[in-house]
Amino acid sequence: MKLIERKTYLQALADVMGTPDIKVITGVRRSGKSKLLEALMGTVQAANPAANIIHINYNFPEYDHLLTYRALYDYVSDKYQPGTDNYLMIDEVQMCREFEKALNGLHASERYDIYITGSNAFLLSSDLATLFTGRTFEIKLYPFSLAEFMLYYDLHEPYRALDRYIMEGGMAGSYLYRKQEAKYDYIADIFNTLIVRDIRQKYKIRHAALLNRITDYLMDNISNLSSSRSIADALTVNMDKVNHKTVSAYIQYLCQAFAFYKVRRYDIRGKKYLTSNEKYYLSDHTFRYAKLGTKNMDYGRVLENIVAVELLRRGYEVYAGMLYKKEIDFVAVKRSEKMYIQVSDNIADEKTFARETAPLLQIKDAYPKLLLARTNHAETDYEGIRIVDVADWLLI
Repeated sequence: MKLIERKTYLQALADVMGTPDIKVITGVRRSGKSKLLEALMGTVQAANPAANIIHINYNFPEYDHLLTYRALYDYVSDKYQPGTDNYLMIDEVQMCREFEKALNGLHASERYDIYITGSNAFLLSSDLATLFTGRTFEIKLYPFSLAEFMLYYDLHEPYRALDRYIMEGGMAGSYLYRKQEAKYDYIADIFNTLIVRDIRQKYKIRHAALLNRITDYLMDNISNLSSSRSIADALTVNMDKVNHKTVSAYIQYLCQAFAFYKVRRYDIRGKKYLTSNEKYYLSDHTFRYAKLGTKNMDYGRVLENIVAVELLRRGYEVYAGMLYKKEIDFVAVKRSEKMYIQVSDNIADEKTFARETAPLLQIKDAYPKLLLARTNHAETDYEGIRIVDVADWLLI
């Protein structure tokens, strides 16, 4: 498989290299965590040929003898080399029973710079502080962006590349398949056999059919405001009564496994976060096509999903804005920076343009306002609203 350098993530890892934190690479299954760790090894070796890198990949049978924490601890301790920098890099660490005991002991020795990846159902962001007594630093890895997609395929025309990216997405393993149907088979298999399987194993879920129905509902309603109660009511119409607490728990599991990202609402006028109704976006939009088919492409929602993930990739906190009962697709916040964003597939129609700009025009503060659409034109301005082609914005 062709590899590209994922510079943003490598730089994020380089920035914390040598710190006492345990570096944890998280992200949806098959998003490239193992490849990133391999790239990091190459970076370390190039910069410091004398470095001692202890690499364990539990995907390979040669490490089956290290499936207990004591065996792992002893193996790494034996590999330690005094007088040089020692790096410990472990793939799929959750396959080692009670791995946290070994890592906590190795971390306490202050002899290793530690990097790990793991299945997200078993190595959750919310669990890191509990699992490890030392500090952790999380690197959140996402599927390929449009920029990475273009780099992989050596594409140079952004507008055409976006059309292709909408269909093919960012799950790079699917790029090895020539036919689109085979690509979707691969992507669906990731979702069904890896993401959902991990969730079922960790939480011992017996109602697999309900989990699948909730997943399909969320996929079919990306960008729509939803609540566990409204989803339970919708599912109850076609089956036995569904408990909204169960729905809430299953959605939480899906988000913790990075299948979906939850976006809360933000009251722009009242400057407060709202606790009822959220939006859900897929970690990669092609999961929807792979699971539900392409009969209803719904480009507007898919573009909104792509923008949501790009904002997260760029380090923003993302909220759904509410103002006088009107919705602003995104309120993106990063420290003191804030911007308001509307996303549309096509704003050539005057009514559509007016509908998309109206909520932004009602916002009275001075933070930037963007309307992203497939304009195929250079950036323009409308009463203080920047109108930017979504492909151009994705490549900024």
